Parts: sequence; C-alpha cells; structure tokens
Amino acid sequence: MSTRYPFTAVVGMDDLRLALLLNAVSPAVGGVLVRGEKGTAKSTAVRALADLLPAVAVVAGCRFSCDPAAPDPECPDGPHESGPGTARAARMVELPVGASEDRLVGALDIERALGEGVKSFEPGLLADAHRGILYVDEVNLLHDHLIDLLLDAAAMGSSYVEREGVSVRHAARFLLVGTMNPEEGELRPQLLDRFGLTVEVAASREPEQRVEVVRRRLAYDDDPAGFAARWAEDEGALRQRIVAARELLPSVTLGDAVLLQIAATCAAFEVDGMRADIVMARTATALAAWAGRTEVTSDDVRQAALLALPHRRRRNPFDAPGLDQDKLDETLEQFKDEQSTSERSKDEDDDPDPGPEGPGGGGGGGVPPQGDSPENPAESPEPPESSDASESSESSESSESTEPSAAPAPGGPGERAAVKAAEPFRTKMLSVPGLGEGAAGRRSRARTDHGRTTGSRRPQGALTKLHLAATVQAAAPHQRARGRSGRGLVVRRDDLRQATREGREGNLVLFVVDASGSMAARQRMSAVKGAVLSLLLDAYQRRDKVGLVTFRGKDAELALPPTSSVDAAAARLETLPTGGRTPLAAGLLKAHDVLRVERLRDPSRRPLLVVVTDGRATGGPEPVALGARAARLHAGEGTASVVVDCESGMVRLGLAGELARELGGTAVTLDELRADSIAGLVKDATAPSRRAA
Repeated sequence: MSTRYPFTAVVGMDDLRLALLLNAVSPAVGGVLVRGEKGTAKSTAVRALADLLPAVAVVAGCRFSCDPAAPDPECPDGPHESGPGTARAARMVELPVGASEDRLVGALDIERALGEGVKSFEPGLLADAHRGILYVDEVNLLHDHLIDLLLDAAAMGSSYVEREGVSVRHAARFLLVGTMNPEEGELRPQLLDRFGLTVEVAASREPEQRVEVVRRRLAYDDDPAGFAARWAEDEGALRQRIVAARELLPSVTLGDAVLLQIAATCAAFEVDGMRADIVMARTATALAAWAGRTEVTSDDVRQAALLALPHRRRRNPFDAPGLDQDKLDETLEQFKDEQSTSERSKDEDDDPDPGPEGPGGGGGGGVPPQGDSPENPAESPEPPESSDASESSESSESSESTEPSAAPAPGGPGERAAVKAAEPFRTKMLSVPGLGEGAAGRRSRARTDHGRTTGSRRPQGALTKLHLAATVQAAAPHQRARGRSGRGLVVRRDDLRQATREGREGNLVLFVVDASGSMAARQRMSAVKGAVLSLLLDAYQRRDKVGLVTFRGKDAELALPPTSSVDAAAARLETLPTGGRTPLAAGLLKAHDVLRVERLRDPSRRPLLVVVTDGRATGGPEPVALGARAARLHAGEGTASVVVDCESGMVRLGLAGELARELGGTAVTLDELRADSIAGLVKDATAPSRRAA
C-alpha cells in the first residue's frame, strides 16, 4: 500500500481542513463538498484524512462491518452475537464517476433468486464504506440517479436493494466527501443541499506559501515514507485530538440563545427548508467539542454559518455561492443583544454592568477579529442593490463609455460595449429528433438505464435490469427437458433477459451568436442575451453540455469550448461586445469545426445547433452565398438545428427563415421561444434526414 501524503503537511487550506475534521468528529454533520479549481490539493487532503480516523471494531467475517457492540439485526450476513470482534483501520472507499448502480449499492443474483428463492447478495461500495469515508471525486460529473442513491443512503444511514420483489437492506453510515471543479458544471441546488458543509478552495497567491507547497511536494515524491515519518508526531497528536473531541461531543450543550441565533441566521439568509438549521446546530456543537469546550458560543455559530449556508443560497446556476459576512455579523449581534436584554430583565440581581457580550460571555458574538474586518466587503459575493438601480438609470451613452468591456477589439471602431442581458425566462423545449444513446439527461429521447420499459434483449455483460416476463417466457418451453418436477421454475443463464428502457439524454447545445453591428442596438442585444441566458438555464436543467461561438467583424471565435459549466458560458456572454460586419459563414464554419472535434471525443452525445441571428450576412465576396453553403454543411451531416430569429421592426426580410431552411432546421422568433407564448413551436428541432423523409 502506498504512503499517503500527511494531512498535517497540507499547506494552508484552513477551511477545508477544518470542515473535514469536524465531520471526523461528528459524522452527523453530513459530509463535505469541496469546490475549487484544478490542482488545489482537494483530493490529497481528503485521502489524507483516512489515516487520522480511529480504528473501528467489526464483527469477524461480516462483509458489512457490523459493530460487535451493537450488530445490525437486519445484516444480510447476520444475525450476529455480540462479542469483542476485531479491530481494523477505517476505510476510505472511492466511487468512480463511471460506476454502475450495481457497483454502488450491490447486486442480487437474479438467477438464484428466481430458481432457488435464495437472497444471494454481492455488497457494493456503500457496504464497503460503512463506518468509514466514501469519497467521490468530480461528484458533479456523476449521473443523477447515482447521486440520488448515494445521498439517500447518506441521509438514512442504510441502503436498500430491491429488484423484482426481492429486497436486501444493510447499514450504510459513512462520511461523504465530494470534490468538484465548478468549471466542469454545477450540482443541482437540491443536491447541493444534501451536503452538510461546503468549502471553496483556491491556490494561494502568496509566493512564500506556493514555494512551501512545492518544497513539501518534491520532498514527498522523493521519499514518501521518510516524509511521512517526519510528520508522524503531528499526525498522532491530531489523531488523539479527534478521539478526545468525539468523547467530549455528547457532553456539549446547545443553549436556547445559540439556537435562536442559528434560526435567525437561516431566516435572514432565506434558506429553504430546515436542513440548514439542523446542520448548523450539529456543526456548531462539533466546533465546540473540537475546541475542548462543553458550551457552544456565538463564534461557533458564525463559523458554522460560513461552512453550512453558502451553497444553500443558490437559486440558479448563475448565482455565486457565498455569504454577506456583514449581514451575518449584524444578525448574530442583533439576536445576541435581544437575548441579553431578555435575560437581564429576568435577573433578580439586576447587575448594572453585565458586559457587552451578553450571557455566556465569549466577547466575540460572531464579530470577526479586527484583522479580518477589512476583507469582509471584498468577500461579499453580492453587490449592494443600489448599484444595480444606478446602473439601470444611466443613459446608453454613459454606460457604453464607462463599462470596462468597451475596449476596442478586432471589430474596428464601430464596435460597442457589452450590454447586460435582459431577465431570463422559461423557454419551450428544443430537442433532437430520433432515439439516441448518449449520457443520461433530460432533453431528447434515448435508450437509457432508467426510464419506461420498452422491450427486452439478451444481456451484454452483467445483468442490471431484469425483464421478468421475457425471462419466464424464454425459460418456459424448456421446463420438461430440464427435468422440472416441483413448483419452482428452472432458470438458466441463457433465459435471462435485460429490459430495454427509454428515457432522456443530455445533448451538446452549441450556441452560435451573431454579435455584429446589425445586432448592436442596446435594447435588441439585451433581449438577445436574455434569450441565450434563458436557453443556457434550460440546458443546465436538462444536463446538457454547452459551447459558445460568436461572430462579428471579420471572423468568428470559439468563446467557450464545449463544457458542462453553463455559468462559464453565461459569464462569457455577459462580456460579449458587439459591432462590425456580419461574417455569418465564418460563424457556421467555426461551429462545424467544433462539432467535428466533439463527435470524435464523444460520439454518443448528439448535438443541437442554436444559431442566434437576424440572418444578415455582410463582408467579403458573396457573403450570403457563402453563408448558405456553410449552412448546407451542417444539413449534410444531419445536425439538428434551430435558428432564433432576432429581426425586429415593422419591415422584416425573413433572412433567418431562409437560413433555417438551408440548415434543414426550424426558425423561431424571440417571442415564440417563450414557454408561455401563444405562438406554436415545433417540439423537435427538425433534422435534414427527417425533412428528406
């Protein structure tokens, strides 16, 4: 077994280390989600935590790690008699992104279950992780149905496997840790809420700290065992502190004053549901135990809020996670003072100088140290509301002259500054025709592992979803030849049939946005950006990959390569300047190159081309003819497409409709794009092959 990098040797990352240690002290906190850019030691810190956890006592021979002091009465390997058991190190189990459902929850031997009536169960990763750590790297890339199973098990402390009337249950209590790079896509808000704590990590910008990181890493790579030995004393001390905090945890009291502060904080930040209150209470209690105290203070509540609330305030993928720390401090101070006033009025002694802290002392009351206060305004993720109001009241001319994106780009002197997008709206669904086999999602019809059953086939590899009727039908003609004498059905492996299911897939939605001078009127471009932002939000909800190509001036550029991060696309869209000529052909050819490369990378993911333009083409010889030829390239390859017609005014040329016909797709106006629009919209983006038929 390779030597892990020591936890105490990790440089910086104070919030990350604290969040992991609090969960080690109290797994009831609910796990940690670590968000950060690549190369920031996220995985290193998580893997190092496993060596700090105390050894666990297990029932000898039990595949489900039952506690010998209190064995699980429903353990599939049980029943167990209580006894001393054996000790082993706490496990850290890693869940690969490409794991199957059977690998996660375990698998039943369907052949034995049908033929012999025997529950033959092979445990999965949830059983292996019981009483240890379950680590999911790139958790945002995990399929939705696996995340649902994972988080349900983490919430209930047990895993259920049910298939064709046969069910198995086993305990599954573990410390759940997920890491993710937000550039590769976000988790859905309801899934973010299931993680107890979240931490944002980033590489230090301090040269001295970066030097120390490199120095330690090189020393570890040269001699892992020797490097670990130099940190063994610190590791041992930290391990003992975890044990001591676990023992102290049941003695920690959570007073009414502190509970009031927790509830007031969650209400002030408009957090949905009650999970945040519970997680904050558990986190604050773990903080007190970690500090060696038996009473929770306002400082504990403040720190708990910074770890437990930021990810629960996101309403859509374009919201930045975080808390306004000034507002947090005001809330804590307000309710600390109210509690102090209430208690002073009941105090018969009527102490004239109870102190500014109120009951319980602590002196801090959630107020950060003086050294941190200058940073608070910079850490606040949301600008004051008045700033938006002032911006909206400015004239077009002053906005264009003051916005930083007004700097000239290759489009020439006619280029204009970027404008803000209009308010996004709910769009009608656009989908790719036919039946795909891409990654699970929510846009186009596809053969998937989950969905409605449409038929059966012989299994290719391990059987995952049994089609019971087809299996019985295949086995029935052979019962006499197989010597069946009793009531049971004699089933052979060749009789088993896999259920084929139809669900939805995610697509690659490639936006090609016209940013030329013909689109540059401020109100018009604002509406266009609002429409694209709405489509991006729809792509996020339907689990698509997105890409962004823009064209203006003399050429087109790939503003955002295909990615699962729709908030990155929204950020690029926000700073998009406009102006210059309309190289329509260049934009379509750039999109063609992007799709060609993506077909090689991920051939199962079908593309949907969304061209946002008024249909005009200028610049160079025969720009209209060149645009039509470029469009026919997409049509010839069967690319599903939609043209969002941005033309406005009393007189319309209908150029976007002509472009849609060349692409073999559908043209819709901005008004028709709205889900509540009266105008009809074809649900499927018609592909050339369908038109030809």
